[in-house]
Amino acid sequence: MKLEVRDAVCGYGKKNIVSGISVNVSSGEILCLLGPNGVGKTTFFKTILGFLKLKSGEILIDGKNIHNYSRKQLAKIIGYVPQLHTPTFPFKVFDVVLMGRTAHIPMFSSPSKKDRYIAEKALEDLKISYLKDKVYTEISGGERQMVLIARALAQNPEILIMDEPTSNLDFGNQIKVLEQINKLSKKGLAIIMTSHYPNHAFLCSTKVAFMQKNNVFVVGDADKVVTEDNLRRAYGIDVKIINTSNSKGGVVRACIPMIG
Repeated sequence: MKLEVRDAVCGYGKKNIVSGISVNVSSGEILCLLGPNGVGKTTFFKTILGFLKLKSGEILIDGKNIHNYSRKQLAKIIGYVPQLHTPTFPFKVFDVVLMGRTAHIPMFSSPSKKDRYIAEKALEDLKISYLKDKVYTEISGGERQMVLIARALAQNPEILIMDEPTSNLDFGNQIKVLEQINKLSKKGLAIIMTSHYPNHAFLCSTKVAFMQKNNVFVVGDADKVVTEDNLRRAYGIDVKIINTSNSKGGVVRACIPMIG
């Protein structure tokens, strides 16, 4: 499965926010979208999701224009994990995850045994089955984010789109979510995620799309795109990139801001 954006022009009304952007992500890949506030990251992301109409260009899934898919077809292909949120009603965690099966359930029908099994399997795969009977609004922020991922997985999507999946999470929960994203890509999902943290591109990406001011858009491997010069130009701060070793002897890169 491949999601491809070709020469996209995105914006509101008559105003273009980003122009001429091309990028793609295939099964097993993670595309991390980086960039400072105000460069059009959210506009671009909303356009991919279909929340905003594409002004020019194409968005394709396996070579087929996304506009040729019905809403229900897209819901079976694309899973969406929004930023952490608190719903109005205190649903049980299992019911929140089961909502991911909506696109597969005929109108006026109830979830089947298969739907319930798939929802339970999503919780099990993420190792959060212990949350099944808890009230969604009463669990921690990190747990709620994992539940939202489980809900998206219950759709059985082939493409997963995640809007700042580590937003508002503490350091430990951020890393746990990133570990799950890496595991999901290894299972064959094509993943697009946005992040405000350049280090996430080193920890959790196959390729990076770095949006900067004046419609500068750079796509490539994290090591080639997330550089000291690009970070300095994008964020207006002094940054050093260092290499260190992980427990398995591999090299891990990290961005260190120079303060003082």
